[in-house]
Order: sequence, then structure tokens, then C-alpha cells
Amino acid sequence: VLAALQNHRHLGVHSEMWSDGVLKLIQSGAIDNSQKVVHAGKTVSGFIFGSRAVYDFIDDNPSVIQLGVDYVNNPSIIARNPKTVAINSAVEVDLTGQVCADSIGHEVISGVGGQMDFIRGAALSSGGKPIIAMLSRGKCNESKIVVELKPGAGVVTTRAHIHYVVTEYGIADLAGKTLGERARSLIEIAHPEDRERLTKKWHNIRNHRLPSSSAK
Repeated sequence: VLAALQNHRHLGVHSEMWSDGVLKLIQSGAIDNSQKVVHAGKTVSGFIFGSRAVYDFIDDNPSVIQLGVDYVNNPSIIARNPKTVAINSAVEVDLTGQVCADSIGHEVISGVGGQMDFIRGAALSSGGKPIIAMLSRGKCNESKIVVELKPGAGVVTTRAHIHYVVTEYGIADLAGKTLGERARSLIEIAHPEDRERLTKKWHNIRNHRLPSSSAK
């Protein structure tokens, strides 16, 4: 994503963290923080992790400021900057829009981080876009768009807060959609080889009827 922004101008950074990709955009002139309402002209984050080039750049550089995560990740602060675009990733997303980003089933692989904060902050920002971006399949060639999350999987972003889900096959805008509309939109951006299976499984679940109370 960062590599594709080289020709943009007047971008700003207010992020939990940043690394070498952001440095390249600053050096190319794409990021100048000139349009920000909160800390205009400053690259803001809670922490930085990168190469020696990043650390040399931020050393004694007044255009880069580090602030407490309780402030940087505060959705009301994030929302004050217009057109905030928050891009986070996921381990898997179910067909109702629930996002797992911290575990594979019961196995915890990451902290929750700022995903919830920035999804909410971007949603409240004027013209903002909260985005979950991921490949349609994982390293084991399994679909990351699933009918149901794995047992034990943590829901980091709820289906009540989800907006855009993006894969290499397109964009699903889930905000305000019914469960059926969400499922269709997500299946359309799943890997082509997974779409028929997802559709069949979804219909099987939706068409399932519990037995009546008199059934034995």
C-alpha cells in the first residue's frame, strides 16, 4: 500500500506505529502532514520500529513526535483529522463481518493492538475510511474469508464496526448491510476457487431450521 502512494501529495501520518515504508513517503514528498487538524506538520505515532535509516531520520527531528498510546489511539483524537484512512489486516473474516486479527483458533499470535481504536476513529472522521485489507488466502492456501471463525478465535473488530474489506479481488462495503448482503459481498472478493464452497456452506447455515420443541 505504501509503495503505491509515492505519487500522492499532502498525506499525513497519525498512527500507532510506522516504519521504513513511511520514511520513503516522507522523503519523496508524499507525506508532509500539511492537511492535518491535529498536530499539523508533524508525523505522529506511539512508537517507531525500523532500520538504521529510520532512527537516523527521527533523531533530533522536530517534525516527528512520539506521544502516549492512550492519546494516539484515542478514537476521538483520531476522528478530529478529516479523511482519516485506517488500514488494518486480519487472520480471517467471517461472512457476517467479524474480524479475527489476534489468534488462529485458540492460539494467540498477536496482541489486539490499535485495530479497534483506528477502525472506530476513522469511521467517525469526516470522509474517513476504516479498511481491513488482506489477501484472499493465507500461507497454507486456506481462504481467509470463512463462513465461521475457527473455534476459539478472537473477534477483534465486531461486525457492528466493520466497513470496508479489501482483497486482491475487490472491495466489500459492509456498513449498513444485512447479513445476507454481507455474505454475498465477501464471497465476491474471496478467491475464485473458494466462492462456490463458501456459498453452499452459507446457504446450508441460513436454511437450517432448529427442530420444534415437540420433536424427540
